[in-house]
Amino acid sequence: MLSLPEKAEERLHLIYHTHSTPDQPFLNPEGASKCDVVLLNRWSVRNYQVQRGDIVSVVSPRNPKQKIIKRVIGLEGDFIRTLAYKNRYVRVPDGHFWIEGDHHGHSLDSNSFGPVSVGLLHGRASHIIWPPNRWQRITASLPANRGPLDTEEED
Repeated sequence: MLSLPEKAEERLHLIYHTHSTPDQPFLNPEGASKCDVVLLNRWSVRNYQVQRGDIVSVVSPRNPKQKIIKRVIGLEGDFIRTLAYKNRYVRVPDGHFWIEGDHHGHSLDSNSFGPVSVGLLHGRASHIIWPPNRWQRITASLPANRGPLDTEEED
């Protein structure tokens, strides 16, 4: 049987326990009593390539010892209508993206700390692997009324 060295496995995939509820309703839909376990694909983000709707793990901009898991709402150059940030509208700067938890109002995300540097990107959640009744591939999707503004509509 071929096995990868431990460090190589860490560079490809990690298992992440979602202990809190900031990403309800998608992750942990039953609340903190039942936590989803997700597979983080580290290889897919090695060039900092993410798309809108991806669920990603990043090093917390507030606490570098902590990793958080959020949904990508906007990419560099996008104009975002914020939910509670100091500015109502934000242009995501180059080398950054806008992330939000799905449980609006109960999540420390870009609405708290602003755009996040792509250098803090840790991995992309690819599958829910626990509990068994939640096994599924995670596909990129944006919640209704979230995502970049269509600047042609705003004129």
